This record gives sequence, structure tokens and C-alpha cells, in this order.
Amino acid sequence: MKILLWYRNDLRIHDHEALFKASEKTSEVIPVYIFDPRIFQEHHLGFAKTGELRRQFLIESVQNLRENLQKINSNLIVRMGFPEDIIPALAKEIQADEVYTSEEITQEEIDVDSVVEAQLKADGRKIKFFWQSTLYHIDDLPMDVENLPDIFTQFRNKVERNAKIRPVFKTPTNLIFKETIGLVEIPSLPQNTNTIFKGGEDEGINRLNDYFWEKDLLKVYKETRNEMLGLDYSSKFSLWLANGCISPRYIYEEIKKYEAERTQNESTYWLIFELLWRDYFRFVAMKFGNKIFYKSGLKGNPTQPSPKGRAIDIKSPPSRGGLGGVFPIFEKWRLGETGVPLIDANMKELLATGFMSNRGRQNVASFLVKDLQIDWRWGAAWFESQLIDYDVCSNWGNWLYVAGVGNDPRENRYFNILKQATNYDGKGEYVKYWLPELSEVPNEKIHLVGLLSNEEQKKFGVRLGVDYPNPIVDVKKWIKG
Repeated sequence: MKILLWYRNDLRIHDHEALFKASEKTSEVIPVYIFDPRIFQEHHLGFAKTGELRRQFLIESVQNLRENLQKINSNLIVRMGFPEDIIPALAKEIQADEVYTSEEITQEEIDVDSVVEAQLKADGRKIKFFWQSTLYHIDDLPMDVENLPDIFTQFRNKVERNAKIRPVFKTPTNLIFKETIGLVEIPSLPQNTNTIFKGGEDEGINRLNDYFWEKDLLKVYKETRNEMLGLDYSSKFSLWLANGCISPRYIYEEIKKYEAERTQNESTYWLIFELLWRDYFRFVAMKFGNKIFYKSGLKGNPTQPSPKGRAIDIKSPPSRGGLGGVFPIFEKWRLGETGVPLIDANMKELLATGFMSNRGRQNVASFLVKDLQIDWRWGAAWFESQLIDYDVCSNWGNWLYVAGVGNDPRENRYFNILKQATNYDGKGEYVKYWLPELSEVPNEKIHLVGLLSNEEQKKFGVRLGVDYPNPIVDVKKWIKG
């Protein structure tokens, strides 16, 4: 017997149910990964759907997957093209009896799966889907997804009381790779040597070992997670979780080990809490389908026609007209040129590293939606392009949440940017790190730089409108607020 193992957002060999179950049936498990050109297309807002840093991280992750498969006497076939064309053809070429793959739940992926399944069935082959992206298995939830609570806390309470987390699957040791068909080289990019984060299963596990065991930081996670500057204020696990380079159940087991050997406190629980939020967004996406991509969100008219995939209803590139002054304002937000230091610093960090703190994400999202009054989906699309840890369910779920059209009952969620900046960057260290042109501005004025007088600008070496943009909103409103 021979099984074709189709890798997707599950780029690891540890705790991989499809890999393990396939190895129980046969030693001839043939892994394949397909680079789908659709994820590299240009978005109709005028930027790449998958930006350079996210693309590099993905390529590194696929490369490391091949290396790790080789360590267990296997290998990885790589192809470029549409999975619905390649999977049935490859299964036929290698005479695979079955195809195993991870279950995806959003429309673009489901559409592809349906075509693949139909073509395999016509050829006398089966495909089996495995749920392996969440901490809690969908079959173990104490409710049907259709009855998923609309409030996260209600979901959490029910799950924690009534469900158990499954143990991780072992890595197979019995594999044999006999195929003589071409493996194909993994695509390469001009390497950005300044990247902070590197993709791959090894890097994800190394990060966990460093954060938990070497630096002993898990015990203070809850206290530091709202910070914005540096590498160690948060776990950064989302980077490797998004690509399936590390398993949430593996993280959970390491947390439990840490609690047994080091300490158990609010912080150790809080990381599990964050993993549960991640689960919730995935189940929300499954429950509501394409409504997570509607401008009106989950609160929209259920009879509203479903948009094609994750499309945003803009018929022509905004830069060519049709949206008046909105698109230039969006561009200032996207490029970190709003004249609001906390917003600009976060957007510059995203451009440079492909990452942004959770605190930063909430602030820049609130600013785009509430202060600039721009369609929240534009921001979600930019995050999709730039975030290394982009995950369709978490990204769109979080934007729904901030825009007030998600599950949370608070529709008027609003962030006072000055208050946020004062609370989380009181000395301006984060802002000055990413906006060095403001380095001479005193701490007490750094977050209101748009109000500097001409004399102060000269004194602090920053000319508004020249060295740093004039604010595109009236920053005085935050003083009043």
C-alpha cells in the first residue's frame, strides 16, 4: 500500500496525526508540498498577497520539513501549481492508494478540497482529512460547532470543564522513500539577512526551549505579554503555529512539564488561555463561514450573498481612482506615515520584521477603523500580506473583534491612542527605536509630537512635514478623551 501525504499548514513531523496514521498503514508514505501560485498573486489593493518576509519564512519552513523528513528516512516532493491539478495527477503517477491531508475550513481551501476529492474519487482513490491544527480536537468539544457560544468566556468555561486535550502523536520511525520521480528544488528568494525570525519546525522547538527552559520566561508571561519592544516579552509561538511548524498540543505538554518542574502560576495558565483563543477563532470561522469576510461581519444579513473567497469588493485598483481621498490615507497607515508615533512605530516594525505585538495590533486596527473610518478588511488584507504569523482564522477573527462586528458584544470598542501610548510606552523607548528621527524629543512630548511648536521642533531636531509627517488626525481629541 502507498499513501500520498499532502502537507499544507502543518509543516512538521512531530505530533502529526496524518503522518503517524499513514505510517501505521504502510511504510511507503510519500510527502508532498505544493506552492499554490494563488497565494503569491497581487492583491487588488495594490500589494502582494504574501509579502516577502512571509514568503521567506514559508520557504524556510518547507526546507526544514524536507530536512526533518530525510532524518526519518523519508523525503519531500515539492511542486508549483494548483493542488487540484497536481494531487490527483501525482497520486496516479506514483500509484498511491489514498491521500492523507489536514482539514481546512475556510472557503478557498474547501473549494480546492472538493475538486481534489472529486477527481480522486473518479480515479478510484480516496482522500482522508485529519483535524490537527487546534489544541482541543473538534470531536472533543462539549458542543456542536453550530452551537458554539458567541462569547469566548462561555466557550472557555465549557471546554475547560468538559473536554480533554489529546496526547501528541509519536514521530514515525518505519518510513521508506523509494520514489524516483523528481523532488524539485524548493524555490529560493534573495535572503533578507536582517530577518529576526526564521521558519521551520526546528526553529519553533528551539524557540520554545529557549523561552521556557533556558531563559525561564514562562513564569512571567502574563506580566510581560503587553509590552512591545524586544524579543522576549512574549513567546512568539504564533509564528510557527501559523505554519504548523509547532503543534499546540506539544506546547501544552511542555507547559505542563514546566509547571511540574519549575512553577505553576497565572502566567503558565495564560499561555494555555491564548492557545484556547486561537482555537476559538478557528471554530468561529467554521461556524460562520464566509461571514467572517463580510464588511458587516458576523452581525450582517444572513441572506447577504457570499463573496468569492476572501475578496474585498473593490473593482479597480484604488491608486487609479474611484476612492477619492481614502486610499492615500490608507497608504499612510500602511507605510507608517500617519504622524501618530505609536501607530507609525508599529507599522514600521511590521514592514521591517513581519511581526507586531498584540498590543500594537489592537491599536493600529482601532486607529484604522475608528479614527480613519476605513473598511477594516483593508487592514486585514495588509496583515495577511505582511504578518509572518498570518493565520486566516485568527487574523480575520481579531479584526472582526476590533471592528465591533465579531462575537464580542461591545460594538463601540475604541482605543485612545495617547492613553495606550502612555500606558505601554511611557518613556517612548519603543517609538524612538522604530522612529529614530524622534530620538531627541523628550519623553513627555514624544506621543504628542504633532503638537510641537516651531521653536520646539528646532530644539529637538525634527521638522514636522519634513523629517516626520504632520498627523493626519486631530491628536487633541485624545487629550480630551
